[in-house]
Amino acid sequence: MTPAKATPAKASAKATAKPSAKTAKNSKPGAKSAEKPVANAAEKAKAGRIFIGIGGWTFEPWRGVFYPKGLAHAKELSYASERLTSIEVNGTFYRSQTPATFRKWASEVPDGFVFALKGPRFATNRRVLKEAGDSIKRFLDSGVTELGEHLGPLLWQFAPTKKFDAADFGGFLELLPDKYNGHAIRHVIEVRHDSFSTPEFTSLLRTFKMPVVFTDHARYPNIADITGDFVYARLQRGKDTIVTAYPPQEIDEWAARLQSWANGGAPDDLPLVEKPRTAAPSQPRDVFAYVIHEGKVRAPAGAMALIEKLR
Repeated sequence: MTPAKATPAKASAKATAKPSAKTAKNSKPGAKSAEKPVANAAEKAKAGRIFIGIGGWTFEPWRGVFYPKGLAHAKELSYASERLTSIEVNGTFYRSQTPATFRKWASEVPDGFVFALKGPRFATNRRVLKEAGDSIKRFLDSGVTELGEHLGPLLWQFAPTKKFDAADFGGFLELLPDKYNGHAIRHVIEVRHDSFSTPEFTSLLRTFKMPVVFTDHARYPNIADITGDFVYARLQRGKDTIVTAYPPQEIDEWAARLQSWANGGAPDDLPLVEKPRTAAPSQPRDVFAYVIHEGKVRAPAGAMALIEKLR
């Protein structure tokens, strides 16, 4: 991960700087946070790190919009990583990579940049989750730790048809190690069925100290309860008809929410499963946020707008 001395402000500034030498179906979040300042310099210095990015880096419609015309495809990761602070990798969900591939990715990005990796579908798209041990081990053995300090959270994403079963889901969580090959591993859980909107689920995650993804989605459950020591948000309501995916006011609102999480607090305008709010420890948290929407053409601009707002 990034060096401990890096603050959110420094990390965000680095992302927009020139390249350095590489060594319930819930309602839309409200607008309360628009009135809150993002943070002052002193608050940022005490906060966790904020990583902001997009899903993947290879997408033809970005060429000539996000990527300059004529940029070699082989240079797209390097270009994206100089302007963002993280990328969520979707390819690991569909197929295994190799240690050499992970090393290559790590060599092309600047210090402080991290990859979030989706766990394989062979682990999450199964009837009995607690039997996924072999698939999880194959994924970890594929070389994910070759990313070194660039390894971010492992995202375990479940299908919209997968319903909550406490015993089976708990068995799956027990299979996720917090260390592998001498590296600390962080896991985050994304669910898409309304049966997970229950305190039994959030309590289970809190037992394992694993966060749930805040999906910011029109159909999937949006769960903002703090259940781990970091926060992960997938911002999926963006539109390609808006230059920055989200309108300026919503960029401001999301920047304030991300900073609140990083400061150790929690936004007061996002939906919770546990009411009244179950108090989470007030301590700095790393925050990972990805602008990911259906068309996704404007996702890079949305991510960069958030980075700029948090500088």
